[in-house]
Amino acid sequence: MEREGRAVGAVSGKLVTIGEFARLSRLSAKALRRYDELGLLRPALVDPVNGYRYYDPAQAEGARLVAWLRRIGMPLNRIGRVVALDAGAAAVEIRAYWARVEAETAARRDLAMYLVDHLSAEGRTMSRMPDNADSTENTGSSGRSDRVGAPGGSGAVGLAIRCAALTDIGVVRTANQDAAFAGPRLLAVADGFGEGGAEASAAAIEALKPSTWGRDGALSAADLLNALEDTADSAARAVRDAVAPSAAPDGSGTTLTAMLWTGSRLGLVHIGDSRAYLLRGGELFRITYDHSLVQSMIDDGSLSPEEAVSQPGPALLLKALAGEARPAAVAVACRPDVRLQEVLAGDRYLLCSDGLSAVVDEADLRAAVVAAEDPEEAVRRLVGLAREAGGPDNVACAVADVVVEG
Repeated sequence: MEREGRAVGAVSGKLVTIGEFARLSRLSAKALRRYDELGLLRPALVDPVNGYRYYDPAQAEGARLVAWLRRIGMPLNRIGRVVALDAGAAAVEIRAYWARVEAETAARRDLAMYLVDHLSAEGRTMSRMPDNADSTENTGSSGRSDRVGAPGGSGAVGLAIRCAALTDIGVVRTANQDAAFAGPRLLAVADGFGEGGAEASAAAIEALKPSTWGRDGALSAADLLNALEDTADSAARAVRDAVAPSAAPDGSGTTLTAMLWTGSRLGLVHIGDSRAYLLRGGELFRITYDHSLVQSMIDDGSLSPEEAVSQPGPALLLKALAGEARPAAVAVACRPDVRLQEVLAGDRYLLCSDGLSAVVDEADLRAAVVAAEDPEEAVRRLVGLAREAGGPDNVACAVADVVVEG
């Protein structure tokens, strides 16, 4: 917050020495000197002769705020931004920071639980996934089936992936910044934003296409997770390079939700508020977490799911792939979440941008996904639902079926 004491003219009362102010603010003199050096809390006056620092007692609140923000682990450069805001804006910034911390903690918890399960169940196997095959290009693409033998078997019976993807400009927008891809090894959607949004979404998906890790299914779970991390880093670099030439690279970026198949497992890469759903046993499950301020408010009970639907204005993303500078639409640019996902014959996966999930009720999504005979029909139905709902945004969706082939 714009605290008193930023300049000599801000003095509101009798000044006190740094020792007296340390007792008043319950901070050490060493901490106060450090805050001054970092520009987080300037003294009201510095004696030009002896260099002694003097503080206005009214600065105590600001000093305590800096200390509290340090205690919750906020980085110093971000604290500097918070203390320069008014109270309302600072509260929003702190909420966004903590929501990001909770989201990242949840992602680490899920990974930890997976590793515990994996290491505890020696010899545990997972259903085989399809090996590499030729991919099919972007909007309206349809990936052909790819056959894989069962684990440890002769390959007589296996699993195959059938998939399709489609994007649509919607009814309101004049340009399409969404991208989608469906291929036997990759299913992905990306929702670009800002001046370089279209370039960002295309670059994020393009960076995933060359991936050939796990082609023969020989990688361990740990190696696959490392490979996923490398793949996510490649996408982040590709986005930064793609938006750099734009006039406002710091306001451009993209979400990314992608599934990559190996010879035995499925890897999920996710950042932002595009989503992945799993249809299994007739039930539709969301398997990704929205990295958005609205989702964090739902989580802490300050906003109901019903109220979230009617929230005005663009969503504030807590995480996204973006340019080097911090975009106005994103609280912080971070690395995507990665994890492994078990796959079963009969599964149907849906990936979509918020141009679909934000305007179509989840029950209607499920009905459309269940009713479609194949992925091609599913993506057409879903885009149609978004347009019927007013089509206020671009739409991207991709659907994949896991089927058994003899």
